[in-house]
Amino acid sequence: MDIETPPLDHKRLEQPAERRGLVLVHTGDGKGKSTAAFGLALRAHGRGKPVLIYQFMKVPSARFGEHRIFEQLGVPIVGLGDGFSWKSKDLEHSAQLARDGWARAEATIRAGEHFLVVLDEIMYPLRYGWVPLDAVLQCLRERPAHVHVVLTGRGAPAELVELADTVTEMTLVKHHYKAGVPAQRGIED
Repeated sequence: MDIETPPLDHKRLEQPAERRGLVLVHTGDGKGKSTAAFGLALRAHGRGKPVLIYQFMKVPSARFGEHRIFEQLGVPIVGLGDGFSWKSKDLEHSAQLARDGWARAEATIRAGEHFLVVLDEIMYPLRYGWVPLDAVLQCLRERPAHVHVVLTGRGAPAELVELADTVTEMTLVKHHYKAGVPAQRGIED
């Protein structure tokens, strides 16, 4: 590792006069997309801002670690799906759940009652064609000016990347699965 000299001066960018809601995309093959979105949800909730989290692949009855803590904190987290496609017994049913889930999420975004809306793992239903990309892009363009939206999942479409204000791509460098270590509660859930 090379040792660096700490910077002594920092040029501040001129800030716009008015703040506005942002579209943030967390994508890529690395771990941490949902975790980063949940961190933003905690940060907003900690400031007293209304937050709503939709999980497109989790079942409504899911009780993962994030569900338990958000419930304790009073942050709504809603499962909209029936699990990942490779676990689905009926893909048409999964697709319908995604469409119904998008209708709920779109209504929430357009209503403007939440400071932050998280659309966790929405990239799967977008990539599978279960949720129309054009409808999502239109909703994001037309959302109330103060509403922030975070969208997570691998393979974000180029059109969504173009529209977003901030895009972070999590890059897989090394993963414990490849060493034969299975998923662990409290880390992957």
